[in-house]
Amino acid sequence: MKNDRCIVTGGCGFIGSALVRHLCRQGRQVLVIDKLTYAGNTESLKEVEGRYSLLIADICDQAAMDGAFADFKPDTIFHLAAESHVDRSIDGPGEFVRTNVVGTAALLQSALKRWREHPDFVFQHISTDEVYGSLGEEGFFTEKTPYAPHSPYSASKAASDHLVRAWHDTYGLPVLITNCSNNYGPYHFPEKLIPLVIINCLGEKPLPVYGAGANVRDWLFVDDHVKALCLVNEKGVIGETYNVGGHNERTNLEVVKTVCSILDELRPRSCGRYEDLIEYVKDRPGHDLRYAIDPAKLMDTLGWKPEENFDSGIRKTVEWYLANEWWWRPIREKKYAGERLGKG
Repeated sequence: MKNDRCIVTGGCGFIGSALVRHLCRQGRQVLVIDKLTYAGNTESLKEVEGRYSLLIADICDQAAMDGAFADFKPDTIFHLAAESHVDRSIDGPGEFVRTNVVGTAALLQSALKRWREHPDFVFQHISTDEVYGSLGEEGFFTEKTPYAPHSPYSASKAASDHLVRAWHDTYGLPVLITNCSNNYGPYHFPEKLIPLVIINCLGEKPLPVYGAGANVRDWLFVDDHVKALCLVNEKGVIGETYNVGGHNERTNLEVVKTVCSILDELRPRSCGRYEDLIEYVKDRPGHDLRYAIDPAKLMDTLGWKPEENFDSGIRKTVEWYLANEWWWRPIREKKYAGERLGKG
């Protein structure tokens, strides 16, 4: 199998763990590198326990990264490790710059050494559509859209994208870059909108909606995303960028109301509807109005197609949280109680 030995940074996070589960099911040899910060959770890999190796380390630690590459001898790296929550970046931007920028540079240096002794090595960098800034009511982000990040998070990810391209252009390092729209699905840390709404509903807590809830996001089911990542890794053209999106635009308010409606059906309240718990809160600074990705390049050149639309994916997600309280209950009790973040 091409690229059989895979490093996955951030493999205990949301998208990373979905990718690790997928790679393990494919029979690949996987080394997970994760610092196990608040959003890293080895329980997310419980179903593939014993089928991957774990290195608990900081990607900013150059010596540790050099050692990991030298010992594991990867064919490819999927780089997903990142601080990723916009709200947290508003109050604590320094950690975002450190992990997303300095950490990426450290990995690129380790990767460069590996490539010089193993010419078939590939560095795949997983990024976000937020690097492109904000769209108006029409149009889509493409791979040619100029970068215009507005938050410390998106700026740090834009910087990491530029570093990856620089190592390709300057040193010849074989790289691939993907920029994805908003992911959702099982094992999503409860600070994010969809799991926050689900869990708050179950606890009869307020459902915070920024502003009027009119901000639009393009939603992508996480398993569709990881299949796209593997397809790009196998068939993508070195040096190219591929946008991954689901063509599932929804306002934040529509997302919240959809979750409430599904829960009204599957686990109704003793009185009233879950929608009654919606609470409009002051908008966060620099809140981009709309994101929407055009995945035509990925679909036309590599043949990718999402298997889930938003209606099917969101139902699967709600059903998963209802059935897997063992996973999210300890997080709510020990790491994140649902408080609002990033007030500025």
